Amino acid sequence: MSAKANFRHPDYFLLDELLTDEEKAIRDTIRDFVTQEVLPVIEEYNQKMEFPFHLVSKMADLGIFGPTLPPEYGGMGINNITYGLIMQELERGDSGIRSFASVQSGLVMYPIYTFGSEEQKRKWLPLLASGEKIGCFGLTEPDYGSNPGGMLTKAEKAEGGYKINGTKMWITNGTIADIAVVWAKLNGKVRGFLVEKGTKGFSAPETKGKLSLRASVTSELVFEDCIIPEENILPETAGLKSALMCLTQARYGIAWGVIGLAMECYNSALDYSLSRIQFGKPIAAFQITQEKLAYMITEITKAQLMNYRLAVLKDNGKMRPQMVSMAKRNGCEVAKNIASMAREILGANGILDEYPVMRHLNNIESVKTYEGTHEMHTLIIGEDITGFSAFE
Repeated sequence: MSAKANFRHPDYFLLDELLTDEEKAIRDTIRDFVTQEVLPVIEEYNQKMEFPFHLVSKMADLGIFGPTLPPEYGGMGINNITYGLIMQELERGDSGIRSFASVQSGLVMYPIYTFGSEEQKRKWLPLLASGEKIGCFGLTEPDYGSNPGGMLTKAEKAEGGYKINGTKMWITNGTIADIAVVWAKLNGKVRGFLVEKGTKGFSAPETKGKLSLRASVTSELVFEDCIIPEENILPETAGLKSALMCLTQARYGIAWGVIGLAMECYNSALDYSLSRIQFGKPIAAFQITQEKLAYMITEITKAQLMNYRLAVLKDNGKMRPQMVSMAKRNGCEVAKNIASMAREILGANGILDEYPVMRHLNNIESVKTYEGTHEMHTLIIGEDITGFSAFE
């Protein structure tokens, strides 16, 4: 049975009973969009190493960008359960599609909404929500990934504004972005700045040769005496903590998204095992296959329940960054294991682009690493429960 088989939603603990009609309706709308618009084209774009840009306007029409923000800024004012479900469905299609939405919402619209002036919010948020403008987030540097506080990018006061010098690396959407939220040290303190496409001294060459996240634009950001106007500093940013608050939003979306990836791999493996006949019966009838499928559905169910509870805490203002680290760490590890097991169940067919499994397996290698590696989230949790920091 091919990857085009109907998707059967794994819901072993009847989590749908806890969802409102609106939450399920929005989830199902995004699920239909992924099935009808993403899945038919994503393998082609993955092979071409291009992002399916024609989907952006359709995603905007569905309210996917900045959906938790108030309607006055272009959002829908939905809760974080619904936002998580949107991320889950998008990554069921491809990590690159979810990454695009995560960056636009959690790493661009969120900092502008949280740290920006009212003028910045009213100028940029509706344009980003509508997909008319695309954003990117510049924090990671070639030599400073897990330790963003060591960044070398600097801003200094200049006539009429600020001059920025430095380099950012592994930036999703960078080459196609109209606006970059860039973090640089101003007088030794990390601040956020808005750098617009076309600004003199700013370039964003695309990173080529990727074997993972191929249907996603990844870029370098280069600033060479880049002058931005005074009004383009995010006035409420106050040190590295502000940038890390943005990462918490993105990691929350990843925690949900990777379970969509796991669900798609599980579904593909289950369907295949039921139709693939060996030794006179479906391979689903063999104990080793059942052990793998039982692991998959168990881990998906545990992650679904963790994500749901995390969303409730987020909506109630009780979520802590360490909780997000646990959900992101767990979800990525589970998704990677499930994608690998699904590839094993599909055997040689698992490497064909007729099935989504190998593409998801390649993608999760990146997703497990970005927005904090597995090891960094381990140490975040370790410090939280012991009181001792093991980072240095």
